[in-house]
Amino acid sequence: MPIHTRILKNRYHDSVTLMLATRTLKEQPQVVDAAYMMGTEVNKALLDQGGLLSEEADLALANDLIITINGSEETAQYLDLAEELLTLKTKSDHPATSSPGTFRRVIKDNPQANLAIISVAGAYAAKETREALTNGLHVLLFSDNVSLADEIALKKLALQNGLLLMGPGAGTAIINGVGLGFANAVPQGQVGIVSAAGTGLQEVSTLLAKQGLGISQGIGTGGRDLSAPVGGLMFFASMDALQADEKTQVIVLISKPPHPNIAENLFNRIKNSPKPIVMCLLGAARPEDLGENIHFTRTLDECALVTHAIVRTIKKDISASIEEQDKWLRQKSASLKKMLTPEKKYIRGLFSGGTLCYEAQVIWRDLLSDPVFSNAPLDKALALQDSSSFTGHCALDLGEEEFTLGRPHPMIDNDLRIQYIKKAASDPQTAVIILDLVIGYGAHPDPATALGQVIRGIIRENESKGHPLIFVASVTGTTDDPQNLEKSQQVMQDAGVLICNSNAQAARLAALLVEKRTDKAQA
Repeated sequence: MPIHTRILKNRYHDSVTLMLATRTLKEQPQVVDAAYMMGTEVNKALLDQGGLLSEEADLALANDLIITINGSEETAQYLDLAEELLTLKTKSDHPATSSPGTFRRVIKDNPQANLAIISVAGAYAAKETREALTNGLHVLLFSDNVSLADEIALKKLALQNGLLLMGPGAGTAIINGVGLGFANAVPQGQVGIVSAAGTGLQEVSTLLAKQGLGISQGIGTGGRDLSAPVGGLMFFASMDALQADEKTQVIVLISKPPHPNIAENLFNRIKNSPKPIVMCLLGAARPEDLGENIHFTRTLDECALVTHAIVRTIKKDISASIEEQDKWLRQKSASLKKMLTPEKKYIRGLFSGGTLCYEAQVIWRDLLSDPVFSNAPLDKALALQDSSSFTGHCALDLGEEEFTLGRPHPMIDNDLRIQYIKKAASDPQTAVIILDLVIGYGAHPDPATALGQVIRGIIRENESKGHPLIFVASVTGTTDDPQNLEKSQQVMQDAGVLICNSNAQAARLAALLVEKRTDKAQA
């Protein structure tokens, strides 16, 4: 079938607009497939994999928007519609209201507001954030692609005004019981969280909710806050705020390993903390001489277990709890790995949450004898040269900017992940595909059904060919989330997916399924 293409030079539209336009376009008669993508090399590789890359599209530049349609000769007529869809406003049942026009007008019309959520293209985010801070508003800066210099200047401005600047790239926060960005319906309680990792905050807060514990405040700082240039400006200020907060009894700190100098500063600041602190610096070495009130953990589920024990004053060895989990996982894997044929050797992790992708790699580093490659690796030497293909064990963070430029985040839209699931499943060396399902506010309304339908068909097809494939997943969420935790888990289980209670457990199970299979396959 012919591919019809239109290139819109230097055109930007937000990812949600593109997602809605794509869905409408695919509903048109005789349209087999369609896509809107920015002309980055990664996006063009994805179009090529989906059979949607034309010669014209291949010449597009990174700032160009590609519209491509696969169908009959008559579907060329839909290119005009495709462009019109980008300008249509979403229908609403609410009465029409006039647009305020400027951020300053919004502030003037809402004098009671004390927090702003800013999600605009990175080039404009700093200006709007500065406007909010100078007018006395705390800010959740959802936007990414904000320069490092702007981040430092804005965080210094926030601190001068006694305000929080969460971000840039802060996808999650829970302030006074209200979830912001990608957040979950968790109860209010006595645990305060400071996190430089959005899905890390979601994973720990939902694991605590499953144990009946609530959150006082959940502050996301953005992933660069504990880097050497930023120096932990907002991380440390948030820690101080939770120390002063009467509702917070236990403080949880979550991050990938900070810069060594910043880590040393962090340890010095907390060692005499009057409140218990649980640290989860994913995969970092355990520091020496921490105060008796400081509890060091290496994974997100261990962090939640320790926090629960502290709040409930449970005198239990956490390592024993983890060993109990591992015993179940070993028993589960022993029977399952027998179904894998000899050529199936590798794990393919397809993650929507960057922190969950990182946590899985931390676990696999300890459990697997072969290296794990990634577009967001623990060690730069293990960086994938081409994120559109697989090399050995792989952990792909599909929420990285290379994938989300000009397309929706995989927590919102499943199309990209489905494309990679099909690609991984078609590779005869793939033994296990591991997924994270992150539900909650802002996420896809029913990701389990969308993914489950595809996975069920893949499992059946592989079994019919005598090449069984194992899917492992965890669901980050709660019963009170709009998608419902138990329902989402059941839908995935019905599709043939092995569901674990946490991302860390899913990573351990995947490792147990493949470890020591490589040598056997080569023997």
